[in-house]
Amino acid sequence: MVVRGDSGAVVARAERGVRWTAAFADLNPVQFPMVWALTPYGDAVFNQRQVQLLVSELDRLPAACGGDWVGQAREMGQVVERGTHLYLWFVGD
Repeated sequence: MVVRGDSGAVVARAERGVRWTAAFADLNPVQFPMVWALTPYGDAVFNQRQVQLLVSELDRLPAACGGDWVGQAREMGQVVERGTHLYLWFVGD
């Protein structure tokens, strides 16, 4: 996870990424549309408004999908929310 500005410059970087488990496949895309957009192989980018929705989903995320990445995603989301023209990137392999 990284926060980037419009120019693509990295503003903040998380120490850990999402730890993928089979539990992600069981998430309902209607209840978790932002988290459901994440994929282990592709990038997902969230703007300031989308980050707010993502963080609210993290509060309801099943424990099987949790881990250190959840707290770091919240922290990265705060960086995006406090800034302007910033985006939270989940970078896939």
